[in-house]
Amino acid sequence: MKCADPSTWPEPSAEYTCEDAGYGAVRVRAWGNLHPKVRAHEGRGSRGPLPIVAGTLVLVEVERLPRGERRREPRVLWLWWHSPEKAAPDLGLIWRSYVRRFDLEHTFRFLKQALGWTTPRVRHPEQADRWTWLVVAAFAQLRLARACVADRRLPWERRYETGRLTPIRVHRVVSALLAELGTPAKPPKPCGRSPGRPKGRLSGRAKRYPALKKSA
Repeated sequence: MKCADPSTWPEPSAEYTCEDAGYGAVRVRAWGNLHPKVRAHEGRGSRGPLPIVAGTLVLVEVERLPRGERRREPRVLWLWWHSPEKAAPDLGLIWRSYVRRFDLEHTFRFLKQALGWTTPRVRHPEQADRWTWLVVAAFAQLRLARACVADRRLPWERRYETGRLTPIRVHRVVSALLAELGTPAKPPKPCGRSPGRPKGRLSGRAKRYPALKKSA
């Protein structure tokens, strides 16, 4: 079976169709119990026979692209599914999961670059969990504040309705909203100079934790 040659395609083992608001008519076909062509690259690191990994080949076809991307023609999407339990994939879920991965990647990027998710150098796992929950709470506030701020669009950016502003645009203008809301915290009180660590007392070395590594 060759993906670029439809004449070599056998009858699909499973098929799924649906209507989506953004993509129109969606057709998903799957061919089970297939494996990629095994090739031994003797000069590129292969030292023995390669294993044969059987899985499911999935083809996703859509009628159109979502709003904002309809200037491009939709192309077919090939996915590969492999499960150790030999379970068949849920075709109605697998294509939506792949589409949503772009939202997850941009969300993690925004949390790291704009909200400083990985900026603190904490020493304890409890501190990392607490900081993560604070970042998630700040991200939720940005989503809730979409209808309360005015869009400050850059010249090359697309226009959005008030309720569809991205967290990046809300983060750009949320400082004006925070000035009107105020804060429940009390103003800081001035104090004298801190005495610091007593003379002759050492704090000792910080406790180290092993780095998590992916298995081979």
